[in-house]
Amino acid sequence: MPSSLVRLGRAAAVLAGLSLFSATVGCGSDATTADEDRRFGAEGASFSIPEGSGGSGAGPSKEGASGPDTDMSSEAAAEGAPGAYGDEGATAPSGGGAQWPVEAGTLTAGVWDDNLNFSFFAAYRDGRSQEQGLPAYSAAEQADAHARSRERTAKTALDIAFVIDTTGSMSDEIAYLQAEFMGLAATIEAAYPDITTRWALVAYRDIDDEYVLRGADFGTSAAWFAEELQKLHAGGGGDYPEAPDQALQYTSNLSWRDPADNTGARLAFWVADAPHHVENAQAMTEAVHALKERNVHIYPIASSGVDELTEYSMRAAAQLTLGRYIFLTDDSGVGNAHKEPSIPCYFVTRLDKAMVRVIASELEGQIAEIAPSDILRTGGTPTEGVCEVSSQVFNVF
Repeated sequence: MPSSLVRLGRAAAVLAGLSLFSATVGCGSDATTADEDRRFGAEGASFSIPEGSGGSGAGPSKEGASGPDTDMSSEAAAEGAPGAYGDEGATAPSGGGAQWPVEAGTLTAGVWDDNLNFSFFAAYRDGRSQEQGLPAYSAAEQADAHARSRERTAKTALDIAFVIDTTGSMSDEIAYLQAEFMGLAATIEAAYPDITTRWALVAYRDIDDEYVLRGADFGTSAAWFAEELQKLHAGGGGDYPEAPDQALQYTSNLSWRDPADNTGARLAFWVADAPHHVENAQAMTEAVHALKERNVHIYPIASSGVDELTEYSMRAAAQLTLGRYIFLTDDSGVGNAHKEPSIPCYFVTRLDKAMVRVIASELEGQIAEIAPSDILRTGGTPTEGVCEVSSQVFNVF
């Protein structure tokens, strides 16, 4: 076992016996007043979107009147919109994969850390350098990120934002995230009872859809956040690319903890199945840089249907910001086919356990070793955290 893979006593115990995700956890109405005020569209918690593009570079603002796309509940009232997931009489989203009612602990995923395998990442990057629409990060800043990735320290506070593509093809992923969130929150609270966790949500589609951006700024109540998450449903889209550049730029302007405060972990789970428009590559680059400046670690969750541009954009964003690339797999039997990532080897676990493991790694400042009982399948032939391919040794997260 490489010395970089450290078993974390508390995190390992939680991961080995993780059952909270499968439990039925209520989403009550005990959200605090402060959390209610952070809901965009609520009194005193509006944000503005510039005319035209739908908000490139826009962020939350406590000034001015709320815009037309600020209330995440407004769409739920639209004709034909599904009921809130979990409500009696609610209908399953279209898309064909989700079984209704959905069950937590269903989605499966692998995790890859390009900073643990930086030489491999550099070769992957160089092999795609002539492709159209790639975000433009310099080799020097990527090498600097690799060096900084070795300097992780334990944290005492946690900010997590979910940045979710809500176009039509994302119905399955949205439904399962809604089912699994309260288990995720309960598991984190049980493992780290002394750590304050704040939650935020950004939903996005594309230009000419019903909305481009909607969001809820940080609040501490998991029940409040679960209610915001339940308001999402998939719709719109049509063409393949979407507006993640605008969503990530917006995410950078949420009320994150001070980036100079090294006691807090800041994670953005970016859940998507499509890339930016190729003409927006520079905007995508700037959005990731903005999150990097806020010391936010991007954790993409690549969903069914991603292409090469999406995978590269996600992996490059994760590498630069010291996050990790999470990718859904076909093992769950949910949704359309999932792209096999361009990596040599990986472990497959349930998505919920993968997410808890990366959060534990951020909070502990060390890599949380995977529990053997959590492994559902392997890609390639990893053994004890490493695999060897063509005389090259790779570290598997």
